[in-house]
Amino acid sequence: MINASDLRKGSKFMYHGDPYEVIDFQKFIMGRGRGNIRIKMRQMKTGKVFEQNFSTDARFDDVDIRSATMQFLYFDGDAFVFMDQQSYEQHNFFEEQMGDFKWFLKEGDSYKILLIDEEPLSMDLPAAMPLTIAETEPAVKGDSVTNIFKDAVTESGLIIKVPLFIKEGEAILVDTRSLEYQKRYND
Repeated sequence: MINASDLRKGSKFMYHGDPYEVIDFQKFIMGRGRGNIRIKMRQMKTGKVFEQNFSTDARFDDVDIRSATMQFLYFDGDAFVFMDQQSYEQHNFFEEQMGDFKWFLKEGDSYKILLIDEEPLSMDLPAAMPLTIAETEPAVKGDSVTNIFKDAVTESGLIIKVPLFIKEGEAILVDTRSLEYQKRYND
Protein backbone atom coordinates (compact mmCIF):
# COMPACT_ATOMS: atom_id res chain seq x y z
CA MET A 1 0.00 0.00 0.00
CA ILE A 2 1.12 3.53 -0.81
CA ASN A 3 0.15 6.57 1.27
CA ALA A 4 -1.02 9.59 -0.72
CA SER A 5 1.59 11.70 1.10
CA ASP A 6 4.35 9.42 -0.30
CA LEU A 7 3.37 9.95 -3.95
CA ARG A 8 5.84 11.85 -6.11
CA LYS A 9 6.20 12.69 -9.78
CA GLY A 10 6.45 9.41 -11.70
CA SER A 11 4.88 7.30 -8.91
CA LYS A 12 2.50 4.61 -10.09
CA PHE A 13 -0.56 3.45 -8.15
CA MET A 14 -3.93 1.72 -8.53
CA TYR A 15 -7.10 3.83 -8.22
CA HIS A 16 -10.56 2.35 -8.80
CA GLY A 17 -8.96 -0.74 -10.32
CA ASP A 18 -6.94 1.12 -12.95
CA PRO A 19 -3.20 1.96 -13.00
CA TYR A 20 -2.25 5.66 -12.80
CA GLU A 21 0.98 7.61 -12.96
CA VAL A 22 1.55 10.89 -11.11
CA ILE A 23 2.39 13.72 -13.51
CA ASP A 24 2.37 16.51 -10.94
CA PHE A 25 1.30 16.98 -7.32
CA GLN A 26 0.77 19.74 -4.77
CA LYS A 27 0.32 19.50 -1.01
CA PHE A 28 -1.90 22.06 0.66
CA ILE A 29 -3.60 22.62 4.02
CA MET A 30 -6.98 24.31 4.28
CA GLY A 31 -7.28 26.11 7.64
CA ARG A 32 -6.85 23.85 10.65
CA GLY A 33 -7.79 20.62 8.94
CA ARG A 34 -5.69 17.80 7.64
CA GLY A 35 -3.56 18.30 4.61
CA ASN A 36 -4.74 17.49 1.12
CA ILE A 37 -2.92 16.55 -2.03
CA ARG A 38 -3.92 17.63 -5.53
CA ILE A 39 -2.59 15.13 -8.03
CA LYS A 40 -2.44 15.51 -11.78
CA MET A 41 -2.48 11.90 -12.95
CA ARG A 42 -2.47 9.94 -16.19
CA GLN A 43 -4.48 6.76 -16.62
CA MET A 44 -1.79 4.39 -17.89
CA LYS A 45 -4.06 2.28 -20.13
CA THR A 46 -5.87 5.09 -21.96
CA GLY A 47 -3.50 8.05 -21.49
CA LYS A 48 -6.34 10.23 -20.16
CA VAL A 49 -5.04 12.99 -17.85
CA PHE A 50 -7.02 14.62 -15.05
CA GLU A 51 -6.64 16.15 -11.57
CA GLN A 52 -7.98 14.72 -8.32
CA ASN A 53 -7.81 15.82 -4.67
CA PHE A 54 -7.00 13.29 -1.95
CA SER A 55 -6.59 13.43 1.80
CA THR A 56 -2.99 12.87 2.94
CA ASP A 57 -4.08 9.69 4.73
CA ALA A 58 -5.56 8.09 1.58
CA ARG A 59 -3.97 4.77 0.65
CA PHE A 60 -3.52 3.14 -2.75
CA ASP A 61 -2.50 -0.31 -3.96
CA ASP A 62 0.86 -0.81 -5.65
CA VAL A 63 0.99 -1.45 -9.39
CA ASP A 64 2.62 -4.71 -10.49
CA ILE A 65 4.69 -3.41 -13.42
CA ARG A 66 7.41 -5.34 -15.17
CA SER A 67 9.24 -4.71 -18.39
CA ALA A 68 10.04 -7.30 -20.99
CA THR A 69 12.01 -7.21 -24.21
CA MET A 70 9.69 -8.24 -27.03
CA GLN A 71 10.17 -8.68 -30.72
CA PHE A 72 7.67 -7.09 -33.10
CA LEU A 73 6.44 -9.86 -35.39
CA TYR A 74 3.72 -8.39 -37.62
CA PHE A 75 0.55 -6.28 -37.91
CA ASP A 76 -2.49 -8.43 -38.70
CA GLY A 77 -4.91 -5.61 -39.54
CA ASP A 78 -6.37 -5.41 -36.03
CA ALA A 79 -3.42 -5.81 -33.68
CA PHE A 80 0.34 -5.49 -33.50
CA VAL A 81 1.75 -8.87 -32.49
CA PHE A 82 4.81 -9.05 -30.22
CA MET A 83 6.67 -12.07 -28.85
CA ASP A 84 8.26 -12.15 -25.39
CA GLN A 85 11.87 -13.20 -25.97
CA GLN A 86 12.08 -15.02 -22.63
CA SER A 87 8.85 -17.05 -22.58
CA TYR A 88 8.07 -16.98 -26.36
CA GLU A 89 4.51 -15.96 -25.44
CA GLN A 90 2.75 -13.68 -27.94
CA HIS A 91 1.00 -10.45 -26.89
CA ASN A 92 -1.32 -8.26 -28.96
CA PHE A 93 -1.36 -4.47 -28.90
CA PHE A 94 -4.35 -2.78 -30.49
CA GLU A 95 -3.99 0.47 -32.44
CA GLU A 96 -5.48 2.64 -29.67
CA GLN A 97 -2.95 1.15 -27.22
CA MET A 98 -0.04 1.82 -29.57
CA GLY A 99 -0.87 5.45 -30.31
CA ASP A 100 2.03 7.17 -32.10
CA PHE A 101 4.45 4.32 -31.28
CA LYS A 102 3.12 2.46 -34.34
CA TRP A 103 5.07 4.77 -36.67
CA PHE A 104 8.39 3.50 -35.27
CA LEU A 105 7.82 -0.28 -35.44
CA LYS A 106 9.88 -2.44 -37.75
CA GLU A 107 9.27 -6.16 -38.14
CA GLY A 108 11.91 -8.24 -36.40
CA ASP A 109 13.16 -5.42 -34.14
CA SER A 110 13.04 -5.75 -30.35
CA TYR A 111 11.40 -3.22 -28.04
CA LYS A 112 11.07 -2.76 -24.29
CA ILE A 113 7.39 -3.28 -23.34
CA LEU A 114 5.83 -2.39 -19.97
CA LEU A 115 3.38 -4.99 -18.65
CA ILE A 116 0.81 -4.64 -15.88
CA ASP A 117 -0.54 -7.95 -14.57
CA GLU A 118 0.93 -9.59 -17.70
CA GLU A 119 -1.13 -7.31 -19.98
CA PRO A 120 0.87 -5.11 -22.38
CA LEU A 121 0.54 -1.48 -21.38
CA SER A 122 3.02 0.71 -23.23
CA MET A 123 6.33 0.79 -25.00
CA ASP A 124 9.56 2.44 -23.95
CA LEU A 125 11.13 4.10 -27.00
CA PRO A 126 14.28 6.22 -27.20
CA ALA A 127 13.79 10.00 -27.58
CA ALA A 128 14.48 9.83 -31.34
CA MET A 129 14.45 7.03 -33.91
CA PRO A 130 15.55 6.84 -37.54
CA LEU A 131 12.98 6.57 -40.35
CA THR A 132 13.54 6.49 -44.10
CA ILE A 133 11.76 8.92 -46.41
CA ALA A 134 9.60 6.95 -48.86
CA GLU A 135 7.99 9.82 -50.72
CA THR A 136 8.54 13.58 -50.99
CA GLU A 137 8.57 16.31 -53.60
CA PRO A 138 11.96 17.24 -55.07
CA ALA A 139 13.37 20.61 -54.05
CA VAL A 140 13.10 23.37 -56.63
CA LYS A 141 16.27 25.30 -57.36
CA GLY A 142 16.03 28.77 -55.88
CA ASP A 143 13.88 27.68 -52.92
CA SER A 144 16.70 28.23 -50.48
CA VAL A 145 15.06 30.44 -47.89
CA THR A 146 15.76 29.08 -44.43
CA ASN A 147 13.13 27.33 -42.34
CA ILE A 148 10.99 26.24 -45.27
CA PHE A 149 9.54 22.77 -44.90
CA LYS A 150 7.74 20.34 -47.18
CA ASP A 151 5.62 17.25 -46.54
CA ALA A 152 7.24 13.82 -46.65
CA VAL A 153 5.94 10.30 -46.09
CA THR A 154 8.15 7.87 -44.16
CA GLU A 155 8.48 4.13 -44.72
CA SER A 156 5.92 3.54 -41.94
CA GLY A 157 3.35 5.95 -43.43
CA LEU A 158 3.96 8.87 -41.06
CA ILE A 159 3.48 12.24 -42.77
CA ILE A 160 6.06 14.68 -41.45
CA LYS A 161 7.44 18.15 -42.30
CA VAL A 162 11.07 18.06 -43.43
CA PRO A 163 13.50 20.71 -44.81
CA LEU A 164 13.64 21.20 -48.57
CA PHE A 165 17.05 19.48 -48.94
CA ILE A 166 15.75 16.05 -47.78
CA LYS A 167 15.31 13.59 -50.65
CA GLU A 168 13.53 10.25 -51.07
CA GLY A 169 15.51 7.35 -49.64
CA GLU A 170 17.28 9.46 -47.01
CA ALA A 171 17.19 8.48 -43.35
CA ILE A 172 16.15 11.11 -40.81
CA LEU A 173 15.86 11.21 -37.02
CA VAL A 174 12.30 11.75 -35.77
CA ASP A 175 11.39 12.77 -32.21
CA THR A 176 9.22 9.93 -30.82
CA ARG A 177 7.21 12.26 -28.55
CA SER A 178 6.44 15.18 -30.87
CA LEU A 179 6.73 13.34 -34.24
CA GLU A 180 8.92 16.15 -35.60
CA TYR A 181 11.99 16.06 -37.82
CA GLN A 182 15.26 16.48 -35.89
CA LYS A 183 18.09 15.98 -38.36
CA ARG A 184 19.55 13.72 -41.03
CA TYR A 185 20.48 10.29 -39.75
CA ASN A 186 23.98 8.94 -40.38
CA ASP A 187 24.72 5.38 -39.25
